[in-house]
Amino acid sequence: MFDRFDRYIARNVLWAMLIVQVTLLSLDFLLSFINELGDASKDYGPLQMLAYQAMRLPWRFYGYIPVGVLLGGLLGLGGMASSNELTAIRAAGRSLTRIVWGAMKPLLLVIGITMAIGEWVVPLSEQSATAYRLERLKGIGAMSQSGGWQTEGGDIYRFGTIRSDNTVLDVTRFIFDGHTLTSVTHADSASWDAAQQQWTLHAVKETHLSEQQVQTNSADSARWDTAFSPEFLTLVLMDPETQSIGDLWRYGRYMDDQGTDSHSAWLNFWQKALQPLALAGLLLVAASFVFGPLRTVAAGTRIFYGIVAGLIFKYTQDLLAPSSVLFHFSPLWAVLAPIIACWLLGIVLLRKRG
Repeated sequence: MFDRFDRYIARNVLWAMLIVQVTLLSLDFLLSFINELGDASKDYGPLQMLAYQAMRLPWRFYGYIPVGVLLGGLLGLGGMASSNELTAIRAAGRSLTRIVWGAMKPLLLVIGITMAIGEWVVPLSEQSATAYRLERLKGIGAMSQSGGWQTEGGDIYRFGTIRSDNTVLDVTRFIFDGHTLTSVTHADSASWDAAQQQWTLHAVKETHLSEQQVQTNSADSARWDTAFSPEFLTLVLMDPETQSIGDLWRYGRYMDDQGTDSHSAWLNFWQKALQPLALAGLLLVAASFVFGPLRTVAAGTRIFYGIVAGLIFKYTQDLLAPSSVLFHFSPLWAVLAPIIACWLLGIVLLRKRG
């Protein structure tokens, strides 16, 4: 378990990770808010933008955690190395392996928190944030940044998004007779009655098209007969990057059963499922830098090399993702290869030092 040395190392590393993570989130929050100002409207002002950005903080925390772990490990262990504390700990009889393991222990807490946020908080917060923004923009610009298409029989649907209360926003149905478009139905929203297992459209506008005329009818509400369930629409409308591991598994299986491209779903599934190994590998690289080639350099240089290492890791994964489609290998290996490279690099550098 934790002895005095382990607690001291863990506290320094964990505190450094927290500082890095808060710094990254603050900068990203500010830059995203400034970028969002370009979409300002009557119902979407600065306060609404701040609320939207706040809703997205769990997703940003989840996305920045690999960088936070890498830079936090470099800063935490690097600070101890600069003040000769690591040298003193080793002189007290603590092996290099034990020191690295002491730095790894707080990572277990970080991994637990990160996986919980990614599995239960991010899907709901991103769903709420997307719906919140769309409801306030209510325009073509909002539609272009969210939602998706789906077919059912000969009909084609365009959806805005789905809220956590199973309300679908901006539902458009295109009905065809062969290759001829015969009618278009648009509803501001569709609500799900769990007791009746039935959808109801609200603020409905139906346009019938023919060679002679165009006829438009409106209604406050109308029944929507469809086989789409709220669970299904949540899977197809939400960004795969924001879905939970369980939802990605179900989505990937559904896409495979439909014979459609499931690469994105499985890629995101393996990225999330293997993230604990990735975080441990990045911290191992940080430790190997401190004890290895970067043990005598300034903190700023360590941060620079840490950023470079993090970018190489990310871009390698990003490059391997399309490569897995082009060269027909499993998305699992597109995710696993950079993780294996991190572990090998860290182990090799530490063995040279040890």
